[in-house]
Amino acid sequence: MFRSIRRNKNEISIDEAKELLRCSRRGILAVNGDNGYPYGIPINYLYDADAHKIIFHGAKVGYKVDCLKACDKVCFTVFGNESIKGESWAPFLQSVVVFGRCHLVENQKDTIKLVKKFAMKYYPDEETVDAVMASSGRAVQMFEIDIEHLSGKEVQER
Repeated sequence: MFRSIRRNKNEISIDEAKELLRCSRRGILAVNGDNGYPYGIPINYLYDADAHKIIFHGAKVGYKVDCLKACDKVCFTVFGNESIKGESWAPFLQSVVVFGRCHLVENQKDTIKLVKKFAMKYYPDEETVDAVMASSGRAVQMFEIDIEHLSGKEVQER
């Protein structure tokens, strides 16, 4: 159903791909937009390895929500782990591409749990997370991508 990486010598292991997902702070979410145009937006996210999901937040209404309600199929991409291996002018870079289906989290109790889990990745401590959640936690919409396929690669930029 999903294509394999064309140049398989560049492929990284699934464990390496999951580690890049775990460590990265931002990625690009691509959804099916209006009139057949893709819509890609940068987002902060959390990779939940146990649930095999990508979790992110956003507004309860807007273009992204409309697109997801019309079609739940998404692509999510992260890149990073730039490293030098020999030639300093041509670094190596890893990337991961995820395909899956995205849905809005409708249950308020699940939303609160996910907000806290997500926020712990970005805020310095639980006290700060609790303060932010108390002031605006109920206004946020949480989203989950159920991962159907992921792959990663490392390429040298030259």
